[in-house]
Amino acid sequence: MDMTVAVPLVGLIALAMAGIFAKLVLSQETGTKRMQEIAAAIQEGASAYLNRQYRTIAVFAVILTVILGLALGWKIAAGFIAGAASSAAAGYLGMNTSVRANVRTAAAAMKHGLEKAFRIAVWGGAVTGLAVVGLGLLGISIFYLLYDKDPRLIVGFAFGASLISLFARIGGGIYTKAADVGADLVGKVEAGIPEDDPRNPAVIADNVGDNVGDCAGMGADLFETYAVTIIGAMVLGFLTMHDAKYVEYPLLIGAVAILASILGVFAAKIGRDGKIMKALYKGVATSIVLTAVGLFAVVKALKLEMGIYYASLIGLVITIAILAITEYYTSTNFKPVRFIATNSQTGYATNIISGLAVGLESPVLVALVLSAGILGSYFIAEAYGVEGVYGVSIAVAAMIALTGIIVTLDTYGPITDNAGGIAEMAGLPDDVREITDALDAVGNTTKAVTKGFAIGSAALAALTFFAAYVEELKTKAVEILNREIIFKFDLGDPYVLVGLFIGALIPFLFSAMAIKAVSLAAFDVVNEVRRQFRELRILEGIDKPEYGKCVSIVTGVALKKMSAPALLAVLSPVVVGLVLGPIALGGLLVGSIVSGLMLALMMANGGAAWDNAKKFVEAGNLGGKGSDTHKATVVGDTVGDPLKDTAGPAINPLIKVMNTLALLIVPIIIVLKF
Repeated sequence: MDMTVAVPLVGLIALAMAGIFAKLVLSQETGTKRMQEIAAAIQEGASAYLNRQYRTIAVFAVILTVILGLALGWKIAAGFIAGAASSAAAGYLGMNTSVRANVRTAAAAMKHGLEKAFRIAVWGGAVTGLAVVGLGLLGISIFYLLYDKDPRLIVGFAFGASLISLFARIGGGIYTKAADVGADLVGKVEAGIPEDDPRNPAVIADNVGDNVGDCAGMGADLFETYAVTIIGAMVLGFLTMHDAKYVEYPLLIGAVAILASILGVFAAKIGRDGKIMKALYKGVATSIVLTAVGLFAVVKALKLEMGIYYASLIGLVITIAILAITEYYTSTNFKPVRFIATNSQTGYATNIISGLAVGLESPVLVALVLSAGILGSYFIAEAYGVEGVYGVSIAVAAMIALTGIIVTLDTYGPITDNAGGIAEMAGLPDDVREITDALDAVGNTTKAVTKGFAIGSAALAALTFFAAYVEELKTKAVEILNREIIFKFDLGDPYVLVGLFIGALIPFLFSAMAIKAVSLAAFDVVNEVRRQFRELRILEGIDKPEYGKCVSIVTGVALKKMSAPALLAVLSPVVVGLVLGPIALGGLLVGSIVSGLMLALMMANGGAAWDNAKKFVEAGNLGGKGSDTHKATVVGDTVGDPLKDTAGPAINPLIKVMNTLALLIVPIIIVLKF
């Protein structure tokens, strides 16, 4: 029996379960009239922004579809538009549920307590998580079956997913962090009012931003990582192993992990000890164990070498290690965050210096874990007679297959963040805010560990595509030119060195463009909030804030500034490949992966550590809210905001857009350069 026939069915099961969890969320109470009004404003703002963002992106998508169709064939173009549409849908579906789960989580905290509020937030997160993997597996498996089981023809699907994710990450990141920085600097530092105070004119834009950045953005981001990783492993299996069962094993990894993740969602329950993070990790642990058991059965059924199973286990172990390392560097329970908070007692400068130090240190252990994983999966595959590079791709596929449960954790974060905001703005009692604060504090960490997972898996997925790029160069040279060409990536070759330098600088230039955009928008938001405080009697409770002004500012800048970084990602591999040739392009890909991994981890972990140092002080430590220490941590948090939620995570789709596009244009490079 062909096991791949069942794979689309598993994708449909994931989407059906996402629908069931969405129905469970929507069946819950929505709280007071004031809570409903606030939630409606957040829903309206998030939907309005995403609609405008996707209309803007659609123009690029249509143009690229025509170009790809004319240059590479309409099968590639069809895959591209399907991948783009699926990525957009994954983000939109997740956002649409999260903006409804937030008020229901707050209402449950008010009426039923911690356990019920936690459950609703997890259900809301599961909608995004299962929609991401369901759409991904369904799309990949259908195109694979339609295109005569040649995975090279579905690379367009991966490119479409990556490009939409890049736009969503940049646009959503600019929106959310410009609003957040503006709200905090004027509200907390200058006016001395609490976070999410309804008198702050930027508060609605801030809460909208949580959804378009962390829900829609992360949903699209991990959708493309999921698609790119599985397709990359399939392509490598096709080019190196020449046997359908090796091509199809990555699909089966995805199917097994989806079923395990569904059960993992049900396992995420708060125990008698009331520990929230422990409850979430129970869901992750259940998913990992069941995936490991299921993959053993698949390997035995397909009669694959055990080295492939061991490579899969290495991928699962890498996931555990990255989650643990990221939590260590970003949780209030550990030394790095407390180091920043303690040093904030002497002012803004020592807070910034400490945060930079923590951020710069944080990639070390992750890089060592990834290095060990690459070596382990490569040589264990070789020991069983399997191509080592294929073993590495399988480790990455097993890692990313856990996306369903990991995205559940991530989306839980903005849901609980918004729930706390609604509780504050609606004037709910302190005991309710204590529950939402406890949920939100853990949500900060879950968002951070998800970014660590996404960045680590993105780097390995890009390496998989680089290996596929090298193999495709050899294959296409024979197919097109009827002769073999040896492609050497020698560090003594000036083209390799130039490619490495150009590739290494692209993540830095890309990040500068994204952070500048946040700075420009935040500048305008700060001035607008100051103007309203100065001209209106908002703080006295007489006049109402003009929330729409701040929403308009961040929307305009986000849509205007998201295009240039995306064009950098698309044009750089095309220009280098066509002008300098395939060797320089290979150097560019490696340079962008290595520098992008380190820079992304530094920014994501450093930013999260700054954020949680603020949370640690706000919990009543080192002077608590309103103290000079608190003000220093707020400033540090605003510095870290565009790093952890705009530039850092956007590097994921950046390097994968370049790698997937490089693989697509191999035939053109062969024809033009040889």
